[in-house]
Amino acid sequence: MAVQEARQGADASARAGVHGGGCTCGDCPHGARTGHRRAVAEFLVKRDGFAAGQGLPAAVAHSASATRQWVSDELTQSAAAVAERGRAEGDAWLALLWRRTACTVWALVVLLLLVQALTAIGAGWTAARAAGLLAALVVAGTLTAASWFHRTRGGVLAPVIGEDNRLSTSRAVAALWVLFVAYAVLVLAGQLAAASAPGERDELIAGLELARGAGVVTVLAVTCAIAVLVRRLVGTRVLGQRLQKVRADRPRAADLLTDDSGRGTFADIQYAVIGAVALVFAAVRLARRPDQLPDLPWGLAAVVLVSAATYVAGKYAEGGRPVVLSVVRAREAGDLDAPIRTGEDIEIRGAGFVPPGADGAARLSRMVVRIGTVHVHVPLVPVAGGFSNPTDGLLTVPVPVDVEPGRVEVRVVTAAGVETNAYVIDVTE
Repeated sequence: MAVQEARQGADASARAGVHGGGCTCGDCPHGARTGHRRAVAEFLVKRDGFAAGQGLPAAVAHSASATRQWVSDELTQSAAAVAERGRAEGDAWLALLWRRTACTVWALVVLLLLVQALTAIGAGWTAARAAGLLAALVVAGTLTAASWFHRTRGGVLAPVIGEDNRLSTSRAVAALWVLFVAYAVLVLAGQLAAASAPGERDELIAGLELARGAGVVTVLAVTCAIAVLVRRLVGTRVLGQRLQKVRADRPRAADLLTDDSGRGTFADIQYAVIGAVALVFAAVRLARRPDQLPDLPWGLAAVVLVSAATYVAGKYAEGGRPVVLSVVRAREAGDLDAPIRTGEDIEIRGAGFVPPGADGAARLSRMVVRIGTVHVHVPLVPVAGGFSNPTDGLLTVPVPVDVEPGRVEVRVVTAAGVETNAYVIDVTE
């Protein structure tokens, strides 16, 4: 299905005479998208063909090892083209995202205006409604200006995109609370500017007292601290080789609820959901009492704090360094039991060989096994719908003839650049 869709998209673009796969327009992702789809379609056809034994040259058909190496090299080159097209599409997509985010911000302003107009029927237009609309215009204008200055990095979303080119849950939650508190203060400032009676002005100023907004201030401080702490925690664990991170082609909305491999994680989901629910409650309180900071109950604030602690604990617990548990001689049916010799295959068994998000062919082809002083690139072995080698817990590589007989160390270097522990094996001639 993916191959057919990619082919149909490429053929339709060619018939329409629009941007092709080599389009270099700086503000149009159509050509980059089409080129990426073409490259994906070609790679899938090639991989499935090799898995079925098709397209193999006669020169290497006599040798299983030569065939495997030739297939791996061909797939590696094709995967590199797919990765290059994917990066080009991601950059083009980010360049256009700032317009979409700006349009979304102003659409929310229009929605606020409609809600205020409908609720004003019968009750009349008040200074609080005018202050709320004016504050929304100020916030929207500020976000639009910031979006333009960061137009090549995703616009408004630029501050919440992590170093791995994924949306950060902690930064997104903190950013929403910062925007909400800023909006609430602007609403109070607008009402204070329009107030004429001294008693009314004193009441608005009293609305900013800590006793009334302690819950909101606490949640704001905690979410901002969590965003900074998680960034430091992840960076330290990556540098300490206790966490493997690979860069994504482009950020996606699902990043807020999933890990790097695209699987939903409890820590991220509960933090995003509880943060959103508390924010909705605070927004309702602001709408009902626009003359003061939202008085978030301490019970709800405590729930947010527990959610934040769970999120940090989840971030600290995830990941881990890859490890080699054992190395054995690969044996085919009919072979006699024997020691490991040069020129034969070995199986490296362990865990964490494929980092989350690195299951694509381009990153799998970057895996290396160091046998003594010789670096062996892990060959790609295609099967229908994927690869049988390498996998997260098992690698199969040949022992080169350049390896000196004797006791040698075996180490695996993953696509994230993390090296495993050393495992000593005995190699004979």
